[in-house]
Amino acid sequence: MPRLVYVLLPVLTVLSLFVGTVPLRPAQLLQDPEAWQLIAVSRLPRTLAALMAGATLAVTGQILQTLARNRFIEPMTAGAGQSAALGVLLVTLLVPGAPVWAKMAMASVAALAGSIGLLFLIRPLPPSQPLLVPLVALVYGGVIGAGVTFVAYQGDMLQYLQVWLSGELSGVLRGRYELLWLAALATAVTWLIADRITLLGLGEKTARGLGLSVAQVTALGLGAVSVVTAMCVVTLGAIPFVGLVVPNLVSRRMGDNLREALPVTAAAGAALVLGADIAGRVIRAPFEIPVSAMLGVIGAALFLTVLYKDSARD
Repeated sequence: MPRLVYVLLPVLTVLSLFVGTVPLRPAQLLQDPEAWQLIAVSRLPRTLAALMAGATLAVTGQILQTLARNRFIEPMTAGAGQSAALGVLLVTLLVPGAPVWAKMAMASVAALAGSIGLLFLIRPLPPSQPLLVPLVALVYGGVIGAGVTFVAYQGDMLQYLQVWLSGELSGVLRGRYELLWLAALATAVTWLIADRITLLGLGEKTARGLGLSVAQVTALGLGAVSVVTAMCVVTLGAIPFVGLVVPNLVSRRMGDNLREALPVTAAAGAALVLGADIAGRVIRAPFEIPVSAMLGVIGAALFLTVLYKDSARD
């Protein structure tokens, strides 16, 4: 799997630069200065945004699954994504002229609060009933999402909310995606503490017995999840399934050693989002299908495949 991902990723990256409403050919780069302008202003930022969003969402999905000790949750559907949207909405309602960094900060704080709330909710659940965790997470995210919709309805901002929550990359241009570098930085920090997060996945008592500072590692992990979720929601909207499907596929092949698995998870997540974005540009060209819709179909199919294979194995 790692070899396939590492071969596929550069191929998709190059392909993304030439596929779009205005198709480009490599020969045009030698003859047409406008072709370089198109790549610099639109295609390259869009490609980098897809790569960073996919990598960061996949990694933080694996981090959250390890912290919660459950394979069936992800930030975008377990409260963090809805909380980030709530933060953006509240800033817009209370301070209409707030700059992007203010929306980013409020979204990060709200996503952190949502992630902490989820961990508190699932902590008392019996380990013998693992399916209770994703059910509680879905209900928790649904309740927050309903609250977001209600606030938007009261403020006559449902259309505005839909723009924030629709994950798509057609509007990504140079100068409109750079917040994702913060998400990439936060994700890089998780690799530095990957061994500690792996120990935490063994359980709090075991981790403390091995001398791990559980509170500190949990705070760093949740901080990374919150920053990544907020940056993706603020920049691109909600992108589902990446943090759920990719960690499950990678862990089946590579196990739970995050130090080894996280780079592969990042590359696989980047390839999945970029591949879905390219497919969305091609299927109904010259129109585009949002990457969130493509991933809803692709992610659901991949996840069902994983579940059926596990069932057949049992």
